[in-house]
Amino acid sequence: MSDAEFGMRPGEESVDLPPAFDAGLYFVGRVRTPWTERAECPRNSAQSDAVCTLEVDPLFAPALRSLDGTSHLIVLYWMDRAPRNLVAQQPRHAPEPRGTFALRSPARPNPIAVSVVELLGIVGGTLRVRGLDCLDGTPLLDIKPYFASTDARPQARVDWREGEASGAVSDRESGRAVP
Repeated sequence: MSDAEFGMRPGEESVDLPPAFDAGLYFVGRVRTPWTERAECPRNSAQSDAVCTLEVDPLFAPALRSLDGTSHLIVLYWMDRAPRNLVAQQPRHAPEPRGTFALRSPARPNPIAVSVVELLGIVGGTLRVRGLDCLDGTPLLDIKPYFASTDARPQARVDWREGEASGAVSDRESGRAVP
């Protein structure tokens, strides 16, 4: 994404990034979606019923063995068009900026996104899935089986998000001490 398309909002902060990377990675394929512009994308993967495709590079296609019969997957992908230097962001729906690590925004030092998707079918090195929120052509990092027994955390919470839903403000946001 270009800086103009993503744009910085008032209250946002950016940093100068380090001159070199700490690690390397391999893109294992590409994600195919109906969206070509950021404004078209769903805000999060739960808002999408679109059927999308994971195109796994032939080199990595043998890694798909034994996925038949799996209902859901964890998909990690690289939001390659998002800015990487924002440390505070102003969400459209929030009254004040939030730290990047408190958000699910694609703009982050390492723009790794994660979605739990429903696996609809596999043909060769192509997986049809439902539940993605990225632009067409997004690099695919990894695919993992979703295990409800170990991946689900029903007790998990995000105070500021729960406060928004109820109209309250969290202790951290209000400046009150948190035990």
